[in-house]
Amino acid sequence: MDGQCTKKEMVWMFSANSLDHILKIFDKYAAKNVRVLNKKDATEMLKAEFGLDDTEADVMFKTFDKDMNGKLSIWEFQMFCTCMGEHAQEIVTKFKDLDKDGSGQLDAKEARAGLQEIKTATDRNLTEKEIDFFIQTTAGGEDGQIDLGQFTNLLYRLKLYQAPAPQ
Repeated sequence: MDGQCTKKEMVWMFSANSLDHILKIFDKYAAKNVRVLNKKDATEMLKAEFGLDDTEADVMFKTFDKDMNGKLSIWEFQMFCTCMGEHAQEIVTKFKDLDKDGSGQLDAKEARAGLQEIKTATDRNLTEKEIDFFIQTTAGGEDGQIDLGQFTNLLYRLKLYQAPAPQ
């Protein structure tokens, strides 16, 4: 499980109004009704529309460029909107608050501190066992660090997480 938003979740999450809103934003940056943006245009859109800085926009581009072709499709942008959307600045601020050493990555201790504060979809705190699980399934690579993109996906997973606390 990589914590990514799936196409099925995308269809379920979006109403006609939100799709129209997404298309309006995307189409401001798309040329000739082509529903794909190159990296430069996509990161400019993420900065202008969601208030991200260069580094944050680059991380989000890399996170949501699912086919890693250097372009952001409308479907990939919909995934970004589902996972982050209008809460982009809140998510970035929370990430920076947790990143005590300013490394741009959350180590296990920083992630644990953040997960102890965050509520699940059922408005309860996570148990230590669940926190261990979410850190383990979110952290990328051998170093166990969590970047902004992985943190975004983690928050999305928590938004959907409705399991009762383990016994």
